[in-house]
Amino acid sequence: MTQDVEMKEVPAPSNSVSSASPSTLHNLKEIASLLETAAYTREVRRIVRAVRLTMVLRRKLKVSVISAFLNFALTPGSEVHSRLLSFLPKDDEQDMDVDTATSATLVPAKHALPELEMYSYLLVLIFLIDQKKYNEAKACASASIARIKNLNRRTIDVLASRLYFYYSLSYELTGDLAEIRGNLLNLHRIATLRHDELGQETLLNLLLRNYLHYNLYDQAEKLRSKAPRFEAHSNQQFCRYLFYLGKIRTIQLEYTDAKESLLQAARKAPIAALGFRIQCNKWAIIVRLLLGEIPERTVFMQKGMEKALRPYFELTNAVRIGDLELFKNIAEKFSNVFNADRTHNLIVRLRHNVIRTGLRNISISYSRISLVDVAKKLRLDSPNPVADAESIVAKAIRDGAIDATLDHANGWMVSKETGDIYSTNEPQAAFDTRIAFCLNLHNDAVRALRFPPNSHKEKESAEKRRERQQQEQELAKHIAEEDDDEF
Repeated sequence: MTQDVEMKEVPAPSNSVSSASPSTLHNLKEIASLLETAAYTREVRRIVRAVRLTMVLRRKLKVSVISAFLNFALTPGSEVHSRLLSFLPKDDEQDMDVDTATSATLVPAKHALPELEMYSYLLVLIFLIDQKKYNEAKACASASIARIKNLNRRTIDVLASRLYFYYSLSYELTGDLAEIRGNLLNLHRIATLRHDELGQETLLNLLLRNYLHYNLYDQAEKLRSKAPRFEAHSNQQFCRYLFYLGKIRTIQLEYTDAKESLLQAARKAPIAALGFRIQCNKWAIIVRLLLGEIPERTVFMQKGMEKALRPYFELTNAVRIGDLELFKNIAEKFSNVFNADRTHNLIVRLRHNVIRTGLRNISISYSRISLVDVAKKLRLDSPNPVADAESIVAKAIRDGAIDATLDHANGWMVSKETGDIYSTNEPQAAFDTRIAFCLNLHNDAVRALRFPPNSHKEKESAEKRRERQQQEQELAKHIAEEDDDEF
């Protein structure tokens, strides 16, 4: 009974809201001070830190907290302040009164910095997207983009890149992605003229995503090939670029380059980006199957990916066995999944690989087999399976998939004896591929190292200072000796 009484006395009548919100509001005010410092000192790394801290507070944002922060960061009654408040929902008026009362002692900024203004746009935009207020998010994003076009400050580049991303996301969530393509191209041109490389990276990825969303692969490749290239500034943007490049290369039948891009994107992606890594692995599995490779079982057993990659695991098993009927059943069973992942057209291409794998297994198992039996084992369902089997075998022999000869008179496929693979150049090519991968990995690791600024110059100046002091000491000794000789 005593515990029940104590539990009833714990909650306060109206301080429960204000006790939770000041911590979030206090953190936002610290971020604002960090942005002010970055604006005056022109340190971009502080802006990056402010954006990261905001992502941590993302789930704690409320209407009351955001409105209180806007009253603190912006001039009350100004055009920006009124516009941003109009985007916020009006269903939390009691919480707003509590929080604005707690922050009334704080003096708002007389003249809001552009960095604080853009950060306020970003904060409201993130909140609206999380609350699924997509129409309000579109209006807020459009207003922020119109304001960014008039600002040319390097300290705003990081905030602008985030606003570009959410601008595209808000239109994608409402199905209006094609409407902003011209505006994105205009923003990319502006970022190029301003030498905003981070903005160029972000906008290039957004444009590629825009084109690929509507299956405009040729236009995406033309843009990618003519866009200026430079060293990546953001690992996340570089991973997205590799993923889009891998998709373009896959559609263009350049499977080797596509495999390299997709695997590199999956390796470089952060561990927390599980959904992105799943998509990279799905496309990489299909590409490896199209190349005639069979992915290892460990690829499908990665932590958190087992359920999502299950359809691709069964598909890989069908390709590995070379069973055409099983392949058709799996393609029909998981057709909804493959259509959602936009890999159904690639899976249609795999039918030829399934037939070729089955034919390779037959050629290894039998030294001589009739074409009738080949058609039965491949389970060809065509009107004339024997003629189809003959053409399939002839094409496989011509492409070097199997080492056999075709006896047209008797209707046989005669397999040749398998030779020693170590007498060929295949082991050397495999070692060369592995060595190249290790060297590229080492070079990427060296590029990712962080060094203190101008460390090499400081080392050189210290050495020169030491040499100068030594020369001065020798010169002093020489002068002293000359003075002794005069006396």
